[in-house]
Amino acid sequence: MSTSVAELDLQPVRRPNALADGFARMDPAQKIKLGLGMLALLGIVAAFFFMGRQAEWRVLYSNLSDRDGGAIVAQLTQMNVPYKHTEGGMAIMVPADKVHDTRLRLASQGLPKGSVAGFELMESNRFGMTQFQERLTFQRGLEGELTRSIQSLSSVQSARIHLALPNQNGFFREQQKPSASVLLTLHPGRVLDRAQVAGIVHLVASSVPEMNPKAVSVVDDAGSLLSSNTDGPSQGADTQKLQYVQQMEQVYTRRILDMLEPLVGVGNVKAQVSADVDFSLVESTSEQHRPNQSGEPVTIRSQQTVEDGAGPTTQPAGVPGAVTNQPPAVGQAPINGDPGQLGVAGAAEKAGAMRRESVVNYEVDKTVKVVREASGQVRRLSAAVVINHRTSLDRSGKETSTPIPPEQIEQMTALVRETIGFNQGRGDSVNLVNVAFNTVKPPEEAPVAWWKQVENHELARSLAWPLGMVMLGLLVVLGMVRPGLKLMRSPATETRKVQPLNALVNETPERPGLPMPSPQEITAEQTRMSDAKRLALENPVAVANIVKGWVNGESPA
Repeated sequence: MSTSVAELDLQPVRRPNALADGFARMDPAQKIKLGLGMLALLGIVAAFFFMGRQAEWRVLYSNLSDRDGGAIVAQLTQMNVPYKHTEGGMAIMVPADKVHDTRLRLASQGLPKGSVAGFELMESNRFGMTQFQERLTFQRGLEGELTRSIQSLSSVQSARIHLALPNQNGFFREQQKPSASVLLTLHPGRVLDRAQVAGIVHLVASSVPEMNPKAVSVVDDAGSLLSSNTDGPSQGADTQKLQYVQQMEQVYTRRILDMLEPLVGVGNVKAQVSADVDFSLVESTSEQHRPNQSGEPVTIRSQQTVEDGAGPTTQPAGVPGAVTNQPPAVGQAPINGDPGQLGVAGAAEKAGAMRRESVVNYEVDKTVKVVREASGQVRRLSAAVVINHRTSLDRSGKETSTPIPPEQIEQMTALVRETIGFNQGRGDSVNLVNVAFNTVKPPEEAPVAWWKQVENHELARSLAWPLGMVMLGLLVVLGMVRPGLKLMRSPATETRKVQPLNALVNETPERPGLPMPSPQEITAEQTRMSDAKRLALENPVAVANIVKGWVNGESPA
């Protein structure tokens, strides 16, 4: 019994299209899974693409009227500019790169025109308008101009003005004065102080002829009256007076801190100043009568002369003439002197049976003085200053505090007095104390973990969307696309199964069919193969012994 081994030439068989063959080998479930994975991957890539190219929207105009909003939207549609409305339609938004260009192009067309019309109403006068219509158009234009002026204030969101302009007629004895009402809508969180309200009142009153500021009423959107009559007597504490006192106290306090902080350090001095301010209006009138001490001549206020009797007993003598007929001279009264020297004043001159009396009244010096004291005078100042102890480091590095010497305390007190303008006559007081401040150090906070820090939270929110999309893409690729591609990329070559032919060679052995050599060309390999086959046919025992020796590892004989 002989054994023969036959070797077959194994050649790879190539597929014309490996991916198509691999896709064909997949079952329907795998095909559906691979298709869904590819669609999901394409969707993720498209989302990344569109999110990266999405335009940033900016506000073009806000708080527009319906008419201006419709005109702007129509014009944006004609200009092929994309736009969208915010929630509630309060603003029109366009892409950020087109905001300025769109505004300039709309401004060239006169948009937005504004919901408030001013004196441009006078430009559209119709033929045949009555005097009443012209006056009404002028009033509407004036209201619009005032509304524009008030809306330019930063705190005012919108305003409405109603003017009451009576018809002036020269035949009326008493002309009715104009009045105005202002309704304000403020921005959220904004308020108007008294100075701003007074400015609005005077703005309206100055724009209308013969309008008194008292006839202007300012009301906010809550119905509260903002304007009030400030000319009447104030009842209770006035806000302006309190603000004036607070500003004065802050000025004095700031002066003290600016003077002492360079000496003791910032944060080591605290000061408070209390001011007693007199806001009363005082008007006093005084009348003084003083003797005329100067050498100026006196002034006669009144003079009375009384003569009684038959005349003098003595006959006139001398030469008749103008000199002898002169009346007695006017008496001169000295300021400080003997009453006996007054001459004829207050005395009766008797010449014979004749009596003469003369009474003279002189003007007395009088001074009338009217003093009106100004409001807001400081009646008393009280300053309280606290200074911290001095801190120093000893040799061991420990912080210690020591009080300030009394000499320096006196010097600082003198500085404070000079700073506030100390006046002992009006009762000012300054109290400066040196004590150790009770400073409690806050507990040291433990460092916040990185996952609790706010900036890391913001970073995580900004990266959540792209990282989430990347993770989703990886899951789709690894879970759905990659297994399908792996199946499609399976080896495209198939080898024929090697079946060693261990056959017993009998007298008529069964041999597998071998391809016939091509008659065109015989190579050396084919010659050796043909020799080996012929040897196996002619002497199969020798061939079997040779193969057996190879298997056992023995060298051939």
